[in-house]
Amino acid sequence: MELPPFELERWLDEYEPDADLMLAESGVRSLPVDRFDLDVGELGYVIPTDGSPEFRADIAERYDRDPEEVVLTCGTQEADYLTFMGLLSDGDHSVVVSPTYQSLASVPAAIGDVTEVRTEPPKWNLSVDAVADAMRLDTQLVVLTNPSNPTGKYLGPETMQALYDLVEENDAYLLVDEVYRMLADDPHAPAASLGPRAISTAGVSKSYGLAGARLGWVVADRELADTVRKWKDYTTISPPLLGQHIAQQALGEQEADILEANRTHAKSNRDLVAEFVERHDLDWFEPTGVNGFPTIPDGFETGKEFCRSVFKAESVVLAPGDVFGYPNRFRIGFGLHTDELEEGLERVGRHIKSRN
Repeated sequence: MELPPFELERWLDEYEPDADLMLAESGVRSLPVDRFDLDVGELGYVIPTDGSPEFRADIAERYDRDPEEVVLTCGTQEADYLTFMGLLSDGDHSVVVSPTYQSLASVPAAIGDVTEVRTEPPKWNLSVDAVADAMRLDTQLVVLTNPSNPTGKYLGPETMQALYDLVEENDAYLLVDEVYRMLADDPHAPAASLGPRAISTAGVSKSYGLAGARLGWVVADRELADTVRKWKDYTTISPPLLGQHIAQQALGEQEADILEANRTHAKSNRDLVAEFVERHDLDWFEPTGVNGFPTIPDGFETGKEFCRSVFKAESVVLAPGDVFGYPNRFRIGFGLHTDELEEGLERVGRHIKSRN
């Protein structure tokens, strides 16, 4: 199994440490630690190591599944990785909807074979027929993010049901990374609630503003969940004790307040980006979540060229669309604090004007 370099993470590692402003961050601004009780007693493992039974039961109820079908992980990234390792075998075929977060394609491709189904602007609609055409007799998995990272496209219940029916007919599985789902004003039912062949992965990093808690989960049928547990014994063993403790509070009595504030914040900041996009004659799909995927301005050949020049001139980090397979675009994250977003947009706009 050979994994390629994670292009987005390498990009951020190169530019983020020396930047004044980070407009490539993909989550909501972090919550202050003082709103949570941090007393966990001794700093040991979570016992049992797949997560607190009480917390797993709470999460399972949200998906209309059993607690034994939930495994707590160190973030959504680990949830995705462990699911791939538990489900796919050498040579298995996966269908991956793009653009997407690189690991959702790179890990299945390192294990077996991947066929990409590209969605396209302006609306980034997904053709279920295109997914069906891409499937083969050895297709084990269909993979997507919903809402999408980087486009912010949120597929509706009819499309998700059609995808589930498709995988069920073909004895495959549907894996949906739903880490941004709770930022929607009225979130649709999660994928795992569709039936046993649907898998949801999620966590508290993006929608809840708790990236540092490193707490995620997998919701899958019992057999697959048990296989995920087996693989987890070889990675992080247990989810982080403090992260679980904070996540339980965030998804408990604080949840309504956190989500209301984060949704309001995301919408307000999205309006600022929409004005910026219109002012500079860029095109984008107005997203759900806190990521947008506009076109690059005139005068630049690729997203990397544009983003490098912005960093050099204005010390602002953006994510080039090249790392998502769409070099004529860039990803902008607008979940950060509003004053930082305003300053960043002003700097980027100033650079665009200087080149035109």
